[in-house]
Amino acid sequence: MIGSGSNFVKGFFGLPRIYKRVVSVVSDVFFLSFAFWAAFALRLEQEAWLPSANQFVVFFVTVVVTIGVFIKLGLYRAVIRYLSDKAFLTIVYGVVTSSLVMIVLGYLMQAFIPRSVPVIYGALAFLFVSGTRLGVRMLVNHPRKRSKEPVAIVGAGETGMQLAYALEQGTEYKPVLFVTLERSNHKAMIGGLPVVSLEHVARYIGRYDVSRILLALDQDTKVSRKSLLQHLEPLSIPVQTVPSMSELVAGQARINDIRDLEIEDLLGRDPVRPDTAIVAGSLYQKSVMVTGAGGSIGSELCRQIIRHKPRLLVLFEQSEFSLYSIERELRSINDIEGLGVQLHPLLGNVAHRRRCESAMRAFGVQTVYHAAAYKHVPLVEENVIEGIENNVFGTWHTAEAAIAAGVERFVLISTDKAVRPTNVMGASKRMAELVLQGLAQRQARTVFSMVRFGNVLGSSGSVVPLFRDQIRDGGPVTVTHPDIIRYFMTIPEASQLVLQAGSMGQGGEVFVLDMGEPVKIADLARKMIHLMGLEEKTRENPAGDIEVIFTGLRPGEKLYEELLIGNDPRGTSHPRIMMAREVSLPWNQVEELLGELRRASQSFDCKAAVDVLQAAKTGYAPNGDLADLVWCNGQQPPEINSADKVRRLPL
Repeated sequence: MIGSGSNFVKGFFGLPRIYKRVVSVVSDVFFLSFAFWAAFALRLEQEAWLPSANQFVVFFVTVVVTIGVFIKLGLYRAVIRYLSDKAFLTIVYGVVTSSLVMIVLGYLMQAFIPRSVPVIYGALAFLFVSGTRLGVRMLVNHPRKRSKEPVAIVGAGETGMQLAYALEQGTEYKPVLFVTLERSNHKAMIGGLPVVSLEHVARYIGRYDVSRILLALDQDTKVSRKSLLQHLEPLSIPVQTVPSMSELVAGQARINDIRDLEIEDLLGRDPVRPDTAIVAGSLYQKSVMVTGAGGSIGSELCRQIIRHKPRLLVLFEQSEFSLYSIERELRSINDIEGLGVQLHPLLGNVAHRRRCESAMRAFGVQTVYHAAAYKHVPLVEENVIEGIENNVFGTWHTAEAAIAAGVERFVLISTDKAVRPTNVMGASKRMAELVLQGLAQRQARTVFSMVRFGNVLGSSGSVVPLFRDQIRDGGPVTVTHPDIIRYFMTIPEASQLVLQAGSMGQGGEVFVLDMGEPVKIADLARKMIHLMGLEEKTRENPAGDIEVIFTGLRPGEKLYEELLIGNDPRGTSHPRIMMAREVSLPWNQVEELLGELRRASQSFDCKAAVDVLQAAKTGYAPNGDLADLVWCNGQQPPEINSADKVRRLPL
């Protein structure tokens, strides 16, 4: 019987729209007629009351006019399963109009209509017309609600209410609970849903069978996300978030676009905010060039730079696909926001000095942000010469090109791995810093500065996307060592720091960010497992979902990273940016080291190249044997003739 009723409902809602509207009109005619009769019967206390001729005319015209008003107000265009408050207001307007028509017609037709009848009629008409629609909506939505996943919404403000309404209309999630950050709102009711405080969330999660928690915090909510996640993490229920208000306003997302926690949430500290006035002043209507524009840091730099409205932005990138992707994205931003920035995508290698210089001269570049680098530690460790060519000589040639082209500012994106490096990547970046410090002493026309920061969450090679993929694949999650720690920051933070430092540099400075406390990688992995609704599999909990295994330190990797070589940093105008006091070398010594490094590179002698890096004041102390893949496979460096030497000279 239930099955046949369900099939009838499905069959009815499968009818064409015009048929459904006809059924709605017929239903309203019937219930308006019944309301008219019931109003007289109740007022006159006559169960067998029948209208007179004049009363029948009044009744007929009233119903026709009411249906016409409903049509005019668009009531029959409203989809019943998504009926909104506006539809009920339409019914109110229609019913009030219907009652007034009854009064006017009764007066004109001299029909007997007691004064209370229009009031009773209006109340009954509203109950019948709205009640039938509510009943149909409940009939349709009830099976859908039973199949929807129950969720709790953290945030009982405007964003939370919007999300609850959007989910009610959707097909995937059913909001059953609001979690408030204000204790005074505990056990209140909002939109028909109970509200509980964060302190009591564990008890109510089980009571309402919540299988997912959605963060919908208002933009002006003052709450520590670190503390919030500490409350939610032990629940081992997936925690997700909704788009920010800026994304909603820009039309980039909808309120019910549920997604995994933002990387900023996992960081556990407030993001560093730049001094936008200083940054804007250094970029507005300027000619700017970003090398490595298609990389994770370079592309975010471009996104932030373009919104400061430079006159033009040169995208310099070696990868064709990466260049195509970032150019397409920036052109879309440029058009949508009406920024009017000239975009110039250039394919090129930073090791080709002439290509860099000609590009800078052609577009009158005033500021260069040098983000092009090989930065993945194990890969550079296994490809020593290419890492040195790109990170050291690429930086040198681009910097010399900037000097020759009259560039005003040159900012190098460096790394915390340049501090007392144990790997070739860190040593090559420290050598690049020494090159720029030497060039800053050699001339004063181009202002060189360096920005050093830790691991960037969400960048290519970051552990966060890797852990997320491993968890989704069922594990295990691989961590190199139980005690390994890293400083972390987000891509936007890193880019903002680079822009800030670019406007503050006077020549040869190394800027570092006060990044707070370092993060233990194993703890980060466990936090991600819990916040994705799973449990860690251990000896004590063999029934857990995901195991964390330790694979051992990789070549060149060390347990602890540092941001400073010395211990006496100087403050700057920005409270979270410091200036390191680092050892530098005069240009003649740097040039001599570069010559030795060039000879080792030209002969592909990895051992000699590593020896030069160690001899320089980079602090390089390898923690393992040379790991270059070609060198370790017994290939001797080939003899090179003069023609080869010419081809290997700087371009």
